[in-house]
Amino acid sequence: MTQSGYILLADDNATDAELTIRALEIGGIKEQIVWVQDGEAALHFIFRKGVYAERPPGNPRLMLLDLHMPKIDGLDVLAQIKADAATRATPVVIMSSSDQECDMVKSYERYANSYIVKPVDFKQFTEQVATLGKYWMAVNRIG
Repeated sequence: MTQSGYILLADDNATDAELTIRALEIGGIKEQIVWVQDGEAALHFIFRKGVYAERPPGNPRLMLLDLHMPKIDGLDVLAQIKADAATRATPVVIMSSSDQECDMVKSYERYANSYIVKPVDFKQFTEQVATLGKYWMAVNRIG
């Protein structure tokens, strides 16, 4: 894995994760996808703790985050990422089966960059991923 050359996908549903990864590939997104299956693993990966302590430094170009996951839910993961100065600029897209307004509002209150209700329109999804990737590169002055 090259430094910062990946997308972090946090989703406890293997089928949803597989569909997301496939949609990114079909959409021409070239970054490596790192998949974790719960909120705790997502935070350990982001902050290089536990089994991820030895991973190369650098933040993902984008995080795709499910809201309802075991151990630590997506809203708590989002809040911790956006509260830390080192990870605050990482674009986070919430991908959830919840279309409840309260979940959307809570996500945006915690500074989510986008909220997508599953199942998704994958053409629109890959366009948003590409746009947020450009945002990340501009914020981090890469390219």
